Amino acid sequence: MEGEVDLQSRITEGPIWRHLLSFFFPILLGTFFQQLYNTVDAIIVGNFVGTEALAAVGGPAAVLINFLVNLFVGLSSGATVIVAQYYGARQMQELRRTVHTALALAIAAGLGIMILGIALSYPAMVLMGTPAEVMDYSLIYLRIYFVGSIASFLYNVGSSVLRAIGDTKRPLYFLIAACLTNIVLDLVFVVGFGLEVLGVALATVLSQMVSAVLVMLVLCRPDSIFCIARKEIRFHPDILKSILRIGLPTGLQSDMYTISNMLIQSCINSFGTNTMAAWTAFCKLDAFYWMISGAFGISITTFVGQNFGAQRYDRVRKSVRVCLLLSLVTALLVSGLYALGAQPLLRMFSTDTQVIDIGTFILWRMSPFYFTFICVEVMAGAIRGTGDSLKPMLLTCGGVCVLRVVWIFTVLPLDRTLGTLLLSYPMTWSITSLLFIIYYVRGNWMRRQIQKYGFSAERL
Repeated sequence: MEGEVDLQSRITEGPIWRHLLSFFFPILLGTFFQQLYNTVDAIIVGNFVGTEALAAVGGPAAVLINFLVNLFVGLSSGATVIVAQYYGARQMQELRRTVHTALALAIAAGLGIMILGIALSYPAMVLMGTPAEVMDYSLIYLRIYFVGSIASFLYNVGSSVLRAIGDTKRPLYFLIAACLTNIVLDLVFVVGFGLEVLGVALATVLSQMVSAVLVMLVLCRPDSIFCIARKEIRFHPDILKSILRIGLPTGLQSDMYTISNMLIQSCINSFGTNTMAAWTAFCKLDAFYWMISGAFGISITTFVGQNFGAQRYDRVRKSVRVCLLLSLVTALLVSGLYALGAQPLLRMFSTDTQVIDIGTFILWRMSPFYFTFICVEVMAGAIRGTGDSLKPMLLTCGGVCVLRVVWIFTVLPLDRTLGTLLLSYPMTWSITSLLFIIYYVRGNWMRRQIQKYGFSAERL
């Protein structure tokens, strides 16, 4: 407890930028390896199998996977909050009930997603207009991928539990181990044995199993505070209700993004295989920026949460300004890198000149506008840090997801070109940022949260 008090003191005092970066870099490193995990698959497939396989692995298949997985990842965040609360209160019996419930949820959800994923792969690919030359590759990848759902969910829950008690290093180590395993197996199965997409899928599943086994070994250690026992892995209704109440909004927000991306992917598919492959390559590069942006969002949420709890409202406001500046500088640097190095970066994924040309067009149309999204990520994270998660979800889903869908059904039919489709991104980012600025400045959000928690408003 003494160490926690000291940490609290340090966070609520001293240079804000230093504290934000101390949160930012560990989070960034973890998400980097998570993204590298997926990017390597695309690089190996694109270079050693072909354009159709690249389109299959990174196109409609990836969208469907994200749709089914994101909901559970959101739910696991609910478990993280509850574990952190019980750990802070030293209520070890309740902590153990929460962990066992979360593991039961991971197993049940993993089994359900595996069955649904395998069963719905074909109709989902048809629904998204997947070209015939890509269909077989997509189905092979999806059906094998979903076999590993339980392992994937166990790792997500286990790593969330460890992070909730302050153990951020071991989940990172396990992710690195899984990433390296995936790279080695990709090379063995694809390059060595010539298994093409089948090999990539097998490598992914086996590496997920590695990370799941490693995290479970930690949770099940005899000296672990969790005291995991196989017989106790079951649902505790009150705990399950709390997990769903906290985690479901986050999961639904993620799936709203995925639904709009499924519509985007359907439109991309209509432009042909080369465009699909180029979009896949772009998405892998694009994800690195969103990884950075997301790390800032998590950092500001943590920082604001602790300072809001300490009733340091001045530091809450200052931290938002500092984080906006840091995010802006990062966005401009990444945009410049992508603008100047578009073609060399895209050649990592494909040697097809048409794919590279289309990918360059996409990258130049999208990356210069990254800065228009920074207010969404930072302000949403700050508001969540005060305990208000509903308003950021509504603003984000309405501004980004709904408007993008409206654009697809109203504007795109008037000029059905790739450029018009891509314009939906900076348009929705800009409008949503404006909505957040208005709400942040005029929404009286902090005062409402102060009243909700019974804090003193004298320092506001």
